[in-house]
Amino acid sequence: MNQKKAPWYFLLLLILAGESVFILPFVLSRVFRPTVLEAFNLNNFQLGECFFVYGIVALLSYLFGGPIADKFPPRKLIAVALWMTALGGLVYATFPDYTTLKILYGYWGFTTIFLFWAPMIKATRVWGGSTSQGKAFGFLDGGRGLVGALFGAMGVFIFSLFITSDASQVTVLESRVAFKQVILVSAGIVALIGLAVWFFMKLDHETEQEIILEKITTSQILEVLKLPSVWLLMIIILCAYVGYKITDVFSLYAKDVMLYDQVESAQVGTFLLFVRPIIGVLIGVLADRTQTTFWLVISFVVSFIGALLFALDIISDSETLLFFISILVVATGVYSARSLYFAVMQRGKIPLVLTGTAVGLISLIGYTPDIFAGLAYGYLLDNSPGITGHQHVFWMLAIFSCTGGIAAWYYHKLYKKKTT
Repeated sequence: MNQKKAPWYFLLLLILAGESVFILPFVLSRVFRPTVLEAFNLNNFQLGECFFVYGIVALLSYLFGGPIADKFPPRKLIAVALWMTALGGLVYATFPDYTTLKILYGYWGFTTIFLFWAPMIKATRVWGGSTSQGKAFGFLDGGRGLVGALFGAMGVFIFSLFITSDASQVTVLESRVAFKQVILVSAGIVALIGLAVWFFMKLDHETEQEIILEKITTSQILEVLKLPSVWLLMIIILCAYVGYKITDVFSLYAKDVMLYDQVESAQVGTFLLFVRPIIGVLIGVLADRTQTTFWLVISFVVSFIGALLFALDIISDSETLLFFISILVVATGVYSARSLYFAVMQRGKIPLVLTGTAVGLISLIGYTPDIFAGLAYGYLLDNSPGITGHQHVFWMLAIFSCTGGIAAWYYHKLYKKKTT
């Protein structure tokens, strides 16, 4: 294939879309976890059940949505996904009952994955070409982190505007009023980004035709399944994604262990989001200049070390600096792995034209943490309140980081020589 290089604004739109579609179901609950639990009258396990429903629907969406990405232009699928997700925000803003909330998360499992996930990955591979896969996915994840951070900062700002009493004495009613404004503004922005994608995220006709198949055959699916890289990426992404899901608990850790109030704990979640773009860009550029697969291994090692800092109870509520340093270590490992795991697809000899199908199959296993991670750490936190529950969560992170590191090392051994 002799594709023309897609323009920079193509990647910019991918970045905006890539994070904004997950703002409503995930980013807001990550930044405002204590507020979400209180406003919706949930415990950690119940919120985990919402993510479980999301994950079940997403699992099927990965499988059937992957081939769709190989048949239609990415911009159309992505734009429709953004609009449908934004509509769900209108229901979210009514603070529905627990059953309706689970149905809403199932709906989001469809809108954010079936029409969105594989097209985004495929479009990023197209932008990166044959020489800039690390940069493409590093910029994508780093940029998504920046977008998430800006949404988080905006959310904290809007939330604080509607809090009239002392931050440590906020009532449930005040929390709901303030958080409703955060939801509505976020949903509006997601819809506007969908419009921008529809009208501006276009590829030239020749490139668009080269990356689209008229029909996905069984033999093509079997061709993808025969690749060792596909099976290894299932394990690598599963382990890395567990780490990413566990970053959801940092704002709660700040409240439960460091004794921060709601606004301060939300600021911790926002700080984490601002770390992500820096790590994504740096690791992406570094990986393209050296060995992408090697840095994937290193990312799991760093994540494992960070997990131990929390699991071994080294941090106390008086050690603010150590708390933030430990967050930074975990974030470096988790976000580096997240930036690189799709960047190694080219090294793993996965055909560009079958990217959607491959991503669908890989994600079928790789993103199962959407089903079990929230339930698992919700159970651990509720079953052992306080620091003990958080230690158990970070032991969970350590185990998955170790497993992911082993799989990444084997991938590196298989594919460390650059493919021409």
